[in-house]
Amino acid sequence: MNSGEILFVKSVKDGIPNRDPLNDSDARRLFPEEDGRISLSDVSIKRDVRDFVIALEQDGGKDQKNHIFVQEKVNDKGKLLGRGSLAEGIAKSVGKEKKAKEDMKSVLIEHCFDVRTFGIVYSVKPKFNLTGPVQFGWAHSLHSVDTQYVQGTVVMPSMDSTAEGEGKTQGTIWTSYTVPFAVFAMPAVINAKAAEHSGMTAEDQELLLRALWQGTQHRQARGRGQQQPLILIHIEYNDPFYRIGYLEDLITMSPDTTAWKAAGKLPSSLQDISFDLTRLLAAVAEKQDKIAQCRIWAHPGVTISGDIAPWLQPLW
Repeated sequence: MNSGEILFVKSVKDGIPNRDPLNDSDARRLFPEEDGRISLSDVSIKRDVRDFVIALEQDGGKDQKNHIFVQEKVNDKGKLLGRGSLAEGIAKSVGKEKKAKEDMKSVLIEHCFDVRTFGIVYSVKPKFNLTGPVQFGWAHSLHSVDTQYVQGTVVMPSMDSTAEGEGKTQGTIWTSYTVPFAVFAMPAVINAKAAEHSGMTAEDQELLLRALWQGTQHRQARGRGQQQPLILIHIEYNDPFYRIGYLEDLITMSPDTTAWKAAGKLPSSLQDISFDLTRLLAAVAEKQDKIAQCRIWAHPGVTISGDIAPWLQPLW
């Protein structure tokens, strides 16, 4: 497989996909307050990918090569399993318990999609680590975002009332921060040299791209909001040591932040925005001799400036 870059653009309505536990579970803000943008960590997007692969490739898939190592599992007593137990469970399911005692690393590489793709830090003796060929950056909103503090009530009390009148007699009040609408751009790189060491294949790459798109649609929850993939760009290079870089800086969303602030109205739906990919497409054309292929997936409801037809791919 080739080295490459990914740019993934997605939107969210009425929720926050990645909350800040140190700030009352509000949106994560890496930029100054006056900037107004919010951010999503790579952990959030990897969780979407992993959960989709678990659902799609049950029990590791037909060849048992797409198990997921990093996931939340509990034992019979409801206690969370640690790294060692998770790894041993995978080795047992693929019938390689004996080999795992001698070389757990090779067993996990062979049978775990996320180990081959994202790497692993295995802190159980014998310890080892593996740098993943796929590295995501932070996703930042393409515009300023105002989070809203909302409250609601739960009808059911937390415990039964007794004949003596003890216990809860009414429901509880909940509070939460939410985002009415936001659009995020997340970059990633794929390192072919690292893939040689991790065992990542071209087939894994295709599953990753599908998981980015469909995993965003698959992993929904009220607190996370309604998420929608909008644009996915994948550029592969002939030269393993070259990349255009900072693809997120080569796209713009219109109207821009200045226009929104002047109008006193932030974007609230796809109908309010459009994307300009002209500079990115020009960079692809200019470096065509270094590019093996460029592919673009786009939501049909998104308005895009720039001719993406030569690179447009059918959605999954």
